[in-house]
Amino acid sequence: MTDDNRLLAGRYRLGELIGRGGMSNVYSGRDERLGRQVAIKLLKSSLAGDPVFRTRFRQEAQAASRMAHPTIVRVFDAGEERVAEAGGFEGVVPFIVMEFVEGKLLKDLIKEGPVDSAEAIRITEGILTALEYSHRAGVVHRDIKPGNVMITHGGQVKVMDFGIARAISDSSATVAQTTAILGTAQYFSPEQARGESVDARTDLYSTGVVLFEMLTAEPPFKGETPVAVAYQHVSEMPVAPSKVKPSVSPAIDQVVLHALAKDRFARFQSAVEFRSDLEIAGAGKIPSKRVPADDFQSSLFGAPPSLAQGSDAALTQLAGDDEYAVRTQSRPPVVWIWAGIVSVAVILVAIVFWVLTLQPSDQLPSTSRQIPTVTGQTYEAADATLQQLDLITAQYLVYSDTIPQGQVVDTNPPAGTIVSPGTVIDVRVSQGRQAVAIPDLSGIAATQAASTLTAAGFTVGKTVKENSPDVPADVVIGTDPASTTQGYSGDTIDLVVSSGLVTVPDVAGQPIDVASATLERVLLQVKVEQDPGCKTQATNPVSSQSIAAGDAVQKSEITIRYCSGV
Repeated sequence: MTDDNRLLAGRYRLGELIGRGGMSNVYSGRDERLGRQVAIKLLKSSLAGDPVFRTRFRQEAQAASRMAHPTIVRVFDAGEERVAEAGGFEGVVPFIVMEFVEGKLLKDLIKEGPVDSAEAIRITEGILTALEYSHRAGVVHRDIKPGNVMITHGGQVKVMDFGIARAISDSSATVAQTTAILGTAQYFSPEQARGESVDARTDLYSTGVVLFEMLTAEPPFKGETPVAVAYQHVSEMPVAPSKVKPSVSPAIDQVVLHALAKDRFARFQSAVEFRSDLEIAGAGKIPSKRVPADDFQSSLFGAPPSLAQGSDAALTQLAGDDEYAVRTQSRPPVVWIWAGIVSVAVILVAIVFWVLTLQPSDQLPSTSRQIPTVTGQTYEAADATLQQLDLITAQYLVYSDTIPQGQVVDTNPPAGTIVSPGTVIDVRVSQGRQAVAIPDLSGIAATQAASTLTAAGFTVGKTVKENSPDVPADVVIGTDPASTTQGYSGDTIDLVVSSGLVTVPDVAGQPIDVASATLERVLLQVKVEQDPGCKTQATNPVSSQSIAAGDAVQKSEITIRYCSGV
């Protein structure tokens, strides 16, 4: 089976091989339907033999395709391609169509040596921004490692391969296949190494490992085998990055070690927490210690340790430590019942009174933010305004016919929306009107030319009739503005159309040879006759013409008479 120039799903043209992994190969490609460059990941056909994997793979690809963020490599499509294997068998190759990103993998950057602390923090913040977005969408990556992080030529951080790790781990793939797709054990969290369920904090642990490796050019744990490394993740404490690279500050040491806490309840509980402490450390300050969170409501987190162990202590916690009295009655005393009824009635009256006297307030809770209107501001000004509200901005350049270049068009979510701190706000910034080349419509019928202009985004203006010696009637001679100039979407373009007539010049008094040439240049059929009544001119001037100066049908026959001078 050869991959060169193969067409997948009748749409995606396979190009050159640009990356190779344990479970997949990555090719450059082209979406023939939309005419755009893409990256195509072909997974090994050995995975496709597992129906559980194929089902999970489709589900995870669909979930990943719904995530659209500047720090995440977009997934456009996924599917399966049937191919002929050696021996005449037909195999199935799962594939993913992704956004094509020009840049360098983070693992290749680390191979060049330790990354400067400021740059390592910047890259980690990009990874955490991607994780914050995916965790809010309910998607845990499970395989954060330098091989899944791309740095574009412009310095943008992009995380890829969301969902693939889960598709593998939920299938009946062998241990060897799982290890290959998840990478080495160097980036496993302790809970992954123990085979326990994973949640969002697993991604944060792996991000801490990546940050450690960027700062030191080596992972926190090394061993002869993946099992040995996994054991260290579970049982051994990592050294501070400054022990390997002394230039790393104590503040950054603290953040890294906090991220690498064995107990998931003792490490960072969200990407926002991690990024906040990282920003503080980057400014040279040591972050304050956080109290372990007791947030067990989110579907991304597991049960609290005290309730997950199934021990007597857990049962004691559920039952409470208070002594209990042995009840000798089968029902409570009547006094208690009436006391309860009165208490409920008083509470209800108090609630009704409170509701009736409640005054409306426009004050937002401290945990909420209202997105302000930043339309017309520069991106820098809008970014500063939103950051003061603890909101994160992502810049997008768009064309606008009304907003000047460099000014904000709008935001997503729109102004007035109530959001929580740390929400990513897409700020759409105008890059001016969209420049469009005016098409050359010469020689095209006027009706077809109007359709072409409309399709190109222009407005069809007036139609101007103009005489032409050679352009047939109702055929375009040119446009105003001309096709050699650049227009903008929505501009009005006038059509100059042939009238089917030619302008006949006045050649009376001209020498006969000059007059003939003048008329032939406008493609008239010239017939020459002598004028016997005019013999006084020696230069043979034209004495008359059969068609007077003005409009005439194209290629008409015209007779000119001249003085012979005889």
